[in-house]
Amino acid sequence: MPSQPVRSVRRTVRVAAPAHVVYGMLADAPRWPVLLPSYVHVERMDFDGARETLLAWEFQDGRVRSSRLRRTLRPQAHRVDFEQDDPAWPGDTVAGSWSVEPDGAGRSLVTLWQQTPNAPANAPAGPDGLDADAAGRLARLREAAERWDRLDELLLAFEERMRIEGPAELVYDFLYRVEDWPELLPHVDGSSVREDRPGTQVVVLDTGAAGAGFTAGPDDGAAGFETVRLCFPHAGRIVFKETAPPAPLTAHSGEWSLVPDESGLTVVCAHRVLLGEESLEAALGAGALPVDARRQVRERLGRESRQTLLLAKWHAESPVRRLRQGRGGSGR
Repeated sequence: MPSQPVRSVRRTVRVAAPAHVVYGMLADAPRWPVLLPSYVHVERMDFDGARETLLAWEFQDGRVRSSRLRRTLRPQAHRVDFEQDDPAWPGDTVAGSWSVEPDGAGRSLVTLWQQTPNAPANAPAGPDGLDADAAGRLARLREAAERWDRLDELLLAFEERMRIEGPAELVYDFLYRVEDWPELLPHVDGSSVREDRPGTQVVVLDTGAAGAGFTAGPDDGAAGFETVRLCFPHAGRIVFKETAPPAPLTAHSGEWSLVPDESGLTVVCAHRVLLGEESLEAALGAGALPVDARRQVRERLGRESRQTLLLAKWHAESPVRRLRQGRGGSGR
């Protein structure tokens, strides 16, 4: 069988951000889900200070794609070399590099080079597809990097936690079975779940104008918000990311995690949010500032998380209470 030709592409864009800032975003892969739209989750498997292995999940064209990245970080040269492959298709590897050069005061040139000897089943076909993929990645990086001097105002991270005296299995089951939430949670009116493979869910929650967004739509009707969820039952974790969050959010990702102890567990819901400057006034009214959005986002998402945690607590502790009562205990 004749070998397939090597496909390669090299693209460069100008970015209105210093080279060290752009390189920092490229190097800090675990933060990509809140900065780069396609990434749902990035897990660092090992890191020796220069070389690392990452597992990354991206949502593209309505599907979740997982890949393994082996990277070498070269901070002095502002360069990252990588090899990326899909665990489901061994041998289909994309190799390449990101390089960042200063381009005057506060600006830089960013180059992405990619090449692949094969055509992975889930990769864009042909050189035009590879070029479009590179162009899209550079555009998303530029958009994130050019907010660099305002990220402290626009990024928000917080968590809600609750102590539960019950089995972790029941808590996880409640969090996993999101299709049951409309009957249980006041801020969820309806849901649909697509699970193309075990543990990978694409969920649409109908929360209504008052429950999901931060402003009502023009018809004041229900809104469906799509969320990708990656479920890791053995680790007691569910990672999530909204694919198109409501204004004033530009990105919203997070994680449910179960931390067991001798008599129960603590459930933590962590949120990471990026606010959209361009949508602040449209969402919150004339004169709205990032500080106003931070307060409202923290209040709304915190309240919804606490409602979910309280129902998870009830779901896990009720059987324990009934068992104690059946044995003659007080149930208190």
